[in-house]
Amino acid sequence: MKILILLLLVALAKTNAAQGETPKELKKTIPAHKISETIELDGALSEKIWLNAQGFSTFTQKDPVEGAPATEQTVVTIAYDAEAIYFGVKLTDSSPDSITARLARKDVYVDADMIYVYIDPYNDKRSGYYFALNAAGTMYDGVLYNDDWSDDSWDGVWDGKSIINEDGWSAEFKIPFSQLRFNAMDENTWGVNVKRVISRKNEYDYLVMVPKNESGFVSRFAELNGLENLHQPGNMEILPYITGRAEYTHPESNNPFNDGSTYQPKIGADFKTNLGTNLTLNATVFPDYGQVEIDPAVINLSDVETYFSEKRPFFIEGSTIFEFGQGGARNYWGFNWSNPNFFYSRRIGRVPQGSLPSSDYADIPSGTDILGAAKLTGKISNSWNIGTIQSLTSREHAEIDLNGNRSDVEIEPLTYYGIFRAQKEIDEGRQAIGFISTVTSRMFKDGRLRDEINSNAFTGGIDGWTFLDSSKTWVTTGWVGMSHITGSNERIINVQRNSQHYFQRPDLKTNRFDSTATSLTGYAGRIYLNKQKGNSFFNSAFGFVTPSFDVNDVGFIGRADVLNMHLGGGYSWKDPTDFYRYFELGGAVFRNYDFDGNITWHGIYHFGYYEFTNYYSINWNLAYNPESINNRGTRGGPLMRNHSGYQVSFYANSDSRKDWVVGLGHFRYERPDNSYEWSVDPELVLRPATNVSVTISPSYGKNIESMQYVGAVDDPLASATFGRRYLFGELDQTTFSAGIRLNWTFTPKLSLQLYVQPLISSGKYTNIKELSRPASYDFLIYGQYGSTINNETKEIDPDGSGPAQPFTISNPDFNFKSLRGNAVLRWEYLPGSVLYFVWTQSRSDFEELGEFQFKKSVNRLWDAKADNIFMVKFTYWLNM
Repeated sequence: MKILILLLLVALAKTNAAQGETPKELKKTIPAHKISETIELDGALSEKIWLNAQGFSTFTQKDPVEGAPATEQTVVTIAYDAEAIYFGVKLTDSSPDSITARLARKDVYVDADMIYVYIDPYNDKRSGYYFALNAAGTMYDGVLYNDDWSDDSWDGVWDGKSIINEDGWSAEFKIPFSQLRFNAMDENTWGVNVKRVISRKNEYDYLVMVPKNESGFVSRFAELNGLENLHQPGNMEILPYITGRAEYTHPESNNPFNDGSTYQPKIGADFKTNLGTNLTLNATVFPDYGQVEIDPAVINLSDVETYFSEKRPFFIEGSTIFEFGQGGARNYWGFNWSNPNFFYSRRIGRVPQGSLPSSDYADIPSGTDILGAAKLTGKISNSWNIGTIQSLTSREHAEIDLNGNRSDVEIEPLTYYGIFRAQKEIDEGRQAIGFISTVTSRMFKDGRLRDEINSNAFTGGIDGWTFLDSSKTWVTTGWVGMSHITGSNERIINVQRNSQHYFQRPDLKTNRFDSTATSLTGYAGRIYLNKQKGNSFFNSAFGFVTPSFDVNDVGFIGRADVLNMHLGGGYSWKDPTDFYRYFELGGAVFRNYDFDGNITWHGIYHFGYYEFTNYYSINWNLAYNPESINNRGTRGGPLMRNHSGYQVSFYANSDSRKDWVVGLGHFRYERPDNSYEWSVDPELVLRPATNVSVTISPSYGKNIESMQYVGAVDDPLASATFGRRYLFGELDQTTFSAGIRLNWTFTPKLSLQLYVQPLISSGKYTNIKELSRPASYDFLIYGQYGSTINNETKEIDPDGSGPAQPFTISNPDFNFKSLRGNAVLRWEYLPGSVLYFVWTQSRSDFEELGEFQFKKSVNRLWDAKADNIFMVKFTYWLNM
């Protein structure tokens, strides 16, 4: 039946394509003027080229009135010399005193009047760069990819200035050719587009405007002609750094390795060079990332690893080329589907993984040093996008003290990581084929670690897409991949038992546990069908992850053993009316199986979005999940059941252009066993001055869970549950947290950023119980039917005077408090050269106390000893 539905949809797609084909659009043509005069970059447009040369001024609104002429005139002139391309922009405004000019740090978005320039130097109609200035002089840049998407992680070394004058405002851009990738030709044709934002009118004007009910952005760019004899300088950029770091912490008393203060200088460097005009080689030696924002504290009571986003510049710049499996289509829905990530760069330089022998004290590195890393990215043969990262991390040791005797112990082996990615686009991006491969190889000196860490790992995958019609309305995207890990027999036994796999499950029918294995091989894949033009939309997918698939050496996967599918769609009303500016309704049906055929999750889902005429908005989600099988709840034990449940959530937001913005979110999920989870998430954004913004995002929530896992105890008398007792409790958890941010920008080059995150979470367990029989939610509550429990000592006898032996569990109640934050003063004293002053503080407190006591928790947290880290980092950009 499902195959028949898919075939029917493909046939419908082709029918719609035949009916909806339109002639190829005529491209606008824009001239570039070669100059010999020097451009003084002050934003004033006083040079002859800006005064005399032909510019272009035909702009079209996308908002608020799609297709209407721009309400204010914008004139853009493009020039170039041997070193750079220049954009001069005159932005006339009938009310210059109403121009919104808000100052922020580079790449930090604020609502303001802005001008964007987009260029596609390869003219491949899929990728490119964007550069932007707002009326206060804040600079923005990033890359364009997949025709519709953008990413601001790329940082180029360029310059721009804007000034407000009596006629409006004006801006100048200077973008060196050394920062761009293009084909060296006698005469180049690039793609170009320009966007102007008039904040107070919520107006978005484009040189080439893409209608709201269509897709494709880069592919529609105007043609930029007149670029002759461009040659990219064969330069090398070197960014050496020096850091000084002081740590003031509170180790345990008599710690021979730490008296509470440590001082550490460090030097290193980043390198970048062009290999021709198409490829860029980046390298780093002893990189330092002390200036990046710290990760937030989390309370994770599940068996799935917490995912943290990458923040280190070397890995995030150009990272889009390593994205796998999601190209061609612009939307990728997933319902209870966690897409495997073949490359998760935070594995490189992770916290050492090895265990410690018995010791009284230990000096453990906080991370694994990256000895060196190199990254090659770019395009070859004008159609192959390639990227590779090669990295070597050091062998790490911990120094331990046992009874006054000191020794070194290896806790992380010398490790090589290799990532290889290539993708070929065909017929101007209508089809594509690509592959990814990763290699992890470890060199152990201490054989003890062979039983704790994989020896080698390899992954590989193929992805691609094809549009099903000439108008690019329907597209199918897919990928398939494999993984192979090797290690000692003990190590592979542990991998089979970990939370990604749970091969030890006693009622598992497929992929039984193999006690002799020294390797593990698995497969995964996913295919999508997407409609991405018109007011109606459609999204469907089927994906699988076999039980033995594992990419966690240099990738990320939460769970294996999944078959996932969904069928969804909806309709959007994009033309403003007297009642709304935008309105969207959609929904989906979805289902998950495991490879034993159990339905592990399924349901129906509805979502909506409504933007009012005053630019306030609200979005909501509704879902219902029938009963299903839980193959993870016992953490490797027998199956359980999931109760049915329903979800209601919404988020409302006021007009983001104002000096203060208010948001309010609410989430609730409820089940018939009196379990529920809810949270309230308000947000307040204040802009007391044009260069200051404060964001406060508190969150308060409750989690009442009737079946929270506590542990397991071996008992051969527990025959109904295969010789183990699986323990659960009724959890009453309360959590308060907040994210507080201050952005204070003194000039476009000098800024202060402050981030603070308090967290208080308490959890009280009552009615400790054991699972009575598999594939059920039947429990024996201790203290009933002859069983006993001492709630003070947590001693349990599952059958009272019967033959089962009593046992004791640790107190699962908790009250965790955390406060962490950092302040970063950043001064770009020269283009590409930055001086950082960083202060990071963290403090925490833990009690085996289940009650949520806000005032007491705040007092204990404030009294907790704080760890402080101070760092100064000096970088100097050299262009040789």
